[in-house]
Order: sequence, then structure tokens, then C-alpha cells
Amino acid sequence: MTNTAVPPDLKARHRALWALGDYPDVAATVIPDLGQALVEACGIAAGDRVLDVAAGSGNASVPAALAGADVTASDLTPELLEAGRARAEADDVSLSWEVGDAEALPYGDASFDVVMSCVGVMFAPFHRVAAAELLRVARSGARIGLIAWTPEGFIGRMFATMRPYAPAPPPGAQPPPLWGDEAHVRDLLAEQVVDLTAVRRTVTVDGFATAVAFRDYFKACYGPTIAVYRGLDEARAAALDEDLAALARDFDEGDGLMRWEYLLVTARRT
Repeated sequence: MTNTAVPPDLKARHRALWALGDYPDVAATVIPDLGQALVEACGIAAGDRVLDVAAGSGNASVPAALAGADVTASDLTPELLEAGRARAEADDVSLSWEVGDAEALPYGDASFDVVMSCVGVMFAPFHRVAAAELLRVARSGARIGLIAWTPEGFIGRMFATMRPYAPAPPPGAQPPPLWGDEAHVRDLLAEQVVDLTAVRRTVTVDGFATAVAFRDYFKACYGPTIAVYRGLDEARAAALDEDLAALARDFDEGDGLMRWEYLLVTARRT
């Protein structure tokens, strides 16, 4: 897969999508511990040169910098990086925040000791292109760490629920939750890595008292959900309202407690 068939405005649309709503609040209040889990899995320590791909507002970048690493947080959406800078300043930690496309990273070959992404690179539409870039910028022996929502877990199911309401993806694009399928990730990284481990884990989400509260929060704050609703008429919006609330009810274990499954992958660059 190459980028030759990509519509010229695709990157601009992706950039704008993640600027919708308030993804920094989603990262900070809904899944605050996910980045730290990735940092620990990668064994990040002082002196490591770390690249966080599709870093968003720094859910993993800031914990990596707090561990003493030399961190570059790269993301397509400048608004998310601005939120990350503010968070880093509040935590009194220094790192680099740089605009970059996960499918065309602006870094030289073999530049980093750790290349990671926390529910970020999974949203690059062309998986093989993005995977090749992750591998290209990792030095020999570098650690690679990825967290992605699984297709069977809550967020994977949420994207499946929204798919019939959304515009068709560009030709060749693959669904984001495929990065949460171990076989798919092994195929993407193939012989370019060794010591690959893939573990399914869950993150506990308990900030929504009701299914409707979850749905309304994601309608207001989560860019992909906002974008889908913007293309709907009143009747289809009402149908999606019910479908998302029903999904949240299916995952509710009582009193609004949900467990969202993700795949944690670690490997070493050959």
C-alpha cells in the first residue's frame, strides 16, 4: 500500500477531525492511566530517546518524560499538541512537541531507542504505511510499544456501531481497531521485530452514571463521534443515539462501570 491514491484533502480532514470537541479531556479523565501503562511496558528510563507517534495531548509522552527520557511527541493535529504543552508545563517537565504525520514521519532512519503509540497510530488509515514508518525511525534493538483498542472491546464495537452512519472510508483504508488484533499487528511488523508479545488488558471506565451520559459526552468531546453526527439528518441521528446508548448499556457492569479492552504490544526492532 502506498499513499498514491489518498485524496489530497484526507490529511486535512483527519487533522480537523481530532481538533473537534475535547480529546485532551477524554484522554485525561476517561483513560488517564493508559499512557503510564505503555511507558512501563516499554521500560522507558532516563536517557532513552523516545518518539510518541500520534501522541495527541501527551497521554504517554508526559509520563515518559517524567521517567527521565528525551521525548518527542509527534501528532498531525496542532491543537492537541498545544494541550499537551500546557499539561507538561503543569507537570514541570520538558519535551518536544512536533507536528508530524504517522504515515510520513519527519525523522531520520534509526533515530530513536523507543517508538511508541497509545491509541494513536491505529487511526492512521493506511496501516502498512504507518507500520513501516514506526520501524524505519527505530534503531536496531529499539523497543516498540503499542496500545490499540481491540475490535471486540467497547471502543472497537463503538466504531462498528458508527460505521453504517459514516461516509465510506478512502479506498485502501483499514479500520482502526484492526491494530487491536494480534495477528494483524504481527503481519504488519513481521520479520522486522523480535520478542513480540501481545497481551489483552482492560481499562476501567467509571465516570458515566448512565449509558446516555456516556453517549452525550462522546457526542460533545470525541472527534470521530462528532464527525459522524455532523453528517446525519435528524432521524438518523436519533437512531445512532439509541444504538450508542444500547452499546453502553450492554457493557455496563452496574453503576456505570465499564471495562474497555485494549491490546498491548511490545517488541524489539531487528
